[in-house]
Formats: sequence, structure tokens, C-alpha cells
Amino acid sequence: MKCIPSAPKWSRVARLSLALAAVAGPVYALAQSTTSPQYTVVDLGPVGPSWSPGQPYTVSGNGLVSGEIVLANPSNSGEWVSHAVLWEGKSIKHISRPGLGGPNSSAYGVNIWGQVVGQADTKTPDPNGEDFCGSKALTLTQSGNTCVPFLWQQGSMIALPRLRNSDGKEGSNGIALQVNDFGIAAGTAENGEVDSTCPGASVSAQRIEFKPVIWTKPFPWSEMHVHELHTFDHEPDGVAFAMNKLGQVVGATGTCGPFNLLEPINLVSLHAVLWQDGKAIDLGNLGGDGKAFGILATGVNDHGQVVGTSDTADDKSFHAFLWQQGHITDLGTLKGDAYSHGTAIGNNGLVLGVSIDANFNPRAVLWRNGTPIDMNTLVPADSTLTLQSACSINDQGEIIGFAALKSNPNESHAYLAKPVVSSGDGD
Repeated sequence: MKCIPSAPKWSRVARLSLALAAVAGPVYALAQSTTSPQYTVVDLGPVGPSWSPGQPYTVSGNGLVSGEIVLANPSNSGEWVSHAVLWEGKSIKHISRPGLGGPNSSAYGVNIWGQVVGQADTKTPDPNGEDFCGSKALTLTQSGNTCVPFLWQQGSMIALPRLRNSDGKEGSNGIALQVNDFGIAAGTAENGEVDSTCPGASVSAQRIEFKPVIWTKPFPWSEMHVHELHTFDHEPDGVAFAMNKLGQVVGATGTCGPFNLLEPINLVSLHAVLWQDGKAIDLGNLGGDGKAFGILATGVNDHGQVVGTSDTADDKSFHAFLWQQGHITDLGTLKGDAYSHGTAIGNNGLVLGVSIDANFNPRAVLWRNGTPIDMNTLVPADSTLTLQSACSINDQGEIIGFAALKSNPNESHAYLAKPVVSSGDGD
């Protein structure tokens, strides 16, 4: 998942998780000004209470923003549902209705053509009783039904295909996490095979293998096809988080486990992976083995630079990293913080993410020439929002994320930050 939920939810899930358990070519010298960029902030409106997973995820090259809003369930008092939404400027379009028939959906990726991908509950009961998309873990209304990857375009939502097992049976669940401007989507899909690495019902309801995949459409009039990507070292499970315009894909592979906050899936991510030329390339780590917080690649730009997150050698922390030309660099945290999570990287090398203190309070952070900068120092002092995450950046340098309303910190809002100083943060 591109961004983490705000502090209360992060604290609860992170502690639960702990209790349960090379590109060829030259290194790109990306010109960046020594002057930090300044931004104006557009409040895109509330996305739910502070403990909810509601947030924006991706901003396209022409300013479309995909995400989700968490609302009280009108059918069941005291319950909450997530709705996939698309922001066009400050206007919000709910694309979850009629959707695929279930209560919850999330819009993770959007491209310049308005194609949106994500996950959505269906009307079909899950045959294995799984909670693949984490409704239970995220305290949302639980349907007990399958949760499948979707593509939304021109007002219509369709389910994307999953993988099939040796008997030809299609897997039940999946998630689409990004779609590029060529209409190629990336994510994960079950294959119908029983996963021997799943820890059991007392830890996770997951039972079936899920593989990193991409979806393509060979011809304009054909249906989307699903293609499995090889996992590193034959690991049973994995997810593809992001891709660039050159077809490089990044993500993580590992084993089945409890629902992980840094990923929207039941994955113990043991390796951050780059898929290139049909090969799964291990990007290394920051000293950890992945069993504490995970090792995953979450973003890649068109120069093949990769950003991600890895647990550290003492297995008590996790930091954002930058990988390029076979080398991985620890990006560290804002001063005084204990953790950081890398979410995305622009074509200018600007890295986005979250820096978190020992009490799990997040701040939106930019890494500029390897130096972390609190985004709240780059916006007007009279802003009504405290920026808590930086999730996605486009080639105009526009950044989206979630924030807390200063007048009511228990209310989360989506924001769009627009650069106002020409300092090399565009293309």
C-alpha cells in the first residue's frame, strides 16, 4: 500500500504485527536545486476519521487523484465502509457504486486517461473464508465475500482475471495497485493453490497462494489478460506495487503471514524485487531479514531508480531506502524520529514518504539529494492541515497525501500540494 494510515490505526496494527510475529546503464545524475521547493496546499476534503484507512493514493500526470473515503455504514450502525473515489480537481466522484456488489472498495491507481484500478468486494462468498483485502484487520464492515482486482473506466467497473491452478480453477481474490499510461496494471492475484506457508487461522485467514502479476490488453477490443511474475528464490507469494513507462515493475516476495500494515495483503515480505527482462532481481536490504517489518519496493521512476522500505539490522525499526545501479542507500528519518517508509519517487529523483516518531506519529517527508525534509516546513504557516504522508508525485511536481485537520486532529483529509517555486521539481 502506498501510504500508511494515521497514528492511532498505525500504532494498533504495528504492535499487533510485531506481536504476531541491477538496472544496466549509467547512474542518472538528476539535477536538483539546493533550494527546497515551496508548496501551496489544496484541501481535497475529509476522507474519514483519523483511525480509518481513508486516503488518496495516486496522482496522474494530468492531476487526477485516486483513493478511498471511509464512511459510516448506513445499513449497520457502528460499522464503517470504504468507497473507491476519484478526485477531478476538488470534485469527488464515487466510483464504488454499483461497483461489484460488495460493501468495500479502494481505488489505488489512476492514469492520464482516467482508467482506475483497485480492489472491491463482490457478492460471491469467499470459498476459503479469507479476509484477503483486510476488512477485518482494518475494522471495516465484513462481507465474507471475495475481494477482487478491478478496472474502472468510462463509468463502468469490471473485475480483472486472477491466476489459475493446475486444474484450471481460477483464484478467488486479488488487488490491482497501479495502472500506467499504457493501460498496463500491476498487483497481485491468487492462483487457487493451497499455501503451505500460511500460519493458520489463529494468525491469518489466508490459505491460498498469491503471486505478483501484471494485466495487459493485447488489442483494444480484447479483454484484459493476467500474467504471473516470477517470485524471487521460488517464494510462494508476492505483490507488484508499481511500474514505470519502460515496463520495469517493483514489489516484494515472501511467504504468507498476518495482514501487514505496509502492504494491503497477508505477506511477510522477505525481498524487495525489481522485475526486468523476465527476471526477478533482489534489491537487497538495510540489514534486516524482513520478518519484523518487511522488505519491499514501492516505487520506481522512468530512470530505474527504486524506493522502498526495509527493516534494519536490529529488527526494531524500518527505514526508507533508495536503490539505483545495484546499490541500496538508507534514507534515514527526520531528526528525532524512529521509523520511515518510502512511498514513491519522481522522475527528478525526489523521494516521498512518511517519517514516524517513537509514538507512531507520522509526518509527510521529502528526501531531496538524500536529505529528509518535513513537508510541513514547505507549506504556508497558516495552512489548515498538518501533512502526515506524501503518497504520490507527478511530473509537474504535484504531491498528494493525507493530513490531519489542525482544528480537529481526529479528522483526516486528502491534500494536493502544488509547487510554487521553480526549483527543478518538475520534469
